[in-house]
Amino acid sequence: MPVSLLAPSPADAERRVGLRRMRAVALALLVLAAVVYAVTLRHETGWLGYVNAGAEAAMVGALADWFAVTALFRHPLGLPVPHTAIIPKRKNEIGRNLQDFVTENFLTDEIARERLAAAHVGERLGTWLSAPAHRRRVMTEVVRVSRAGLARLSDEDVREVIEDFLLPRLATEPISPIAGSLLEGVVDERTHHGLVDLGLEQLHDWLRDSPGTFASVIGERAPWWSPPWVDDKVIGWSYQQVLGWLRDIRETPEHPARVALDDLLVRLAHDLQSDPEVMERAEALKERLLLHPQVPDTAVGLWRSFTAALETAMDDPESYFHVRGDELLEHLGRHLVEDEPWRSRLEGHIGEAVSFFVNTYGSELAEVISVTVEQWDGREAAERIELHVGRDLQFIRINGTIVGALAGIVIHAVASVAA
Repeated sequence: MPVSLLAPSPADAERRVGLRRMRAVALALLVLAAVVYAVTLRHETGWLGYVNAGAEAAMVGALADWFAVTALFRHPLGLPVPHTAIIPKRKNEIGRNLQDFVTENFLTDEIARERLAAAHVGERLGTWLSAPAHRRRVMTEVVRVSRAGLARLSDEDVREVIEDFLLPRLATEPISPIAGSLLEGVVDERTHHGLVDLGLEQLHDWLRDSPGTFASVIGERAPWWSPPWVDDKVIGWSYQQVLGWLRDIRETPEHPARVALDDLLVRLAHDLQSDPEVMERAEALKERLLLHPQVPDTAVGLWRSFTAALETAMDDPESYFHVRGDELLEHLGRHLVEDEPWRSRLEGHIGEAVSFFVNTYGSELAEVISVTVEQWDGREAAERIELHVGRDLQFIRINGTIVGALAGIVIHAVASVAA
């Protein structure tokens, strides 16, 4: 079914005024040529002969170009002259030709890579991210998209994914080699140090703020015969020692406890990938966890807590979510501007992605042109196109009038010399 295109836009009125103005200019030149021709009709010699010949040729040129321009969009004077009203009659063929033109000359691997390289996407993105206002804009969009995504995920959807996809997949997939390889990468990259620092900080702050809880736990294990004042001394000393120990670990990157933890994680990563006994125990632990009936409920509860915490953080511009997001964007922008090898690798990956997209989906993307044009109403399509390009096409009529007049003068001059 044809689709109406004539939904007015704010710029259409201005385009229509410009089209009418240029039509009036072209028509005025034709009328002027006709008047001059009529006035000089009986003067075939002298300088008026040249004027008459020029006016006659100007009329011919103006009428010919008027016919050519008009024939693109409609039948001139409503007469069904063959090969007129080209756009309404052949819009489907025009759409297919335009599709082929775009596919062959724009949606190609070489052109896509060339334009991407000329755009300097990485450097421009890095410069753009250097402005705090732009980073805030990115975070605003991230929050908006995240909220929309979270709103579409209900607890039942999460439960279905966990029970129907995630748990069965984990049950059949050996987890030991994957966990060992992941843990090995984490230790090599020292990624876990941030988590260790966070845990030490939270534990130290909790213990500092909860001396009564510490005293109660230690006091329950004191001998019954120990005097209370001795217990208080021992508990107080132990409390300070534990606080100091945690503080030392947190402040000393090469603390023996940290080194011991790294060594333990290295051995565990190695054993998870190569020790059959450890691998078997890990798989058995995985099966016990996955088969427990509480796992789906626990996972949904964790998801609910995570989303609630995330939404709370997104509401607070001073939260860790926003602060850390701004820091990451700033670091990314600085990295894109200053680190040329890294930027080149990133742009290379983007180029490969664009090339894959163009080679795989370019023809389907260009097909939108022909499919859309086929749905257009022919008459309205012609009117819409004329509204956009008709003003410029009127210059063909104007130039035809002027060039025709000059050609008429030259021809008359040649004829006069020959005579």
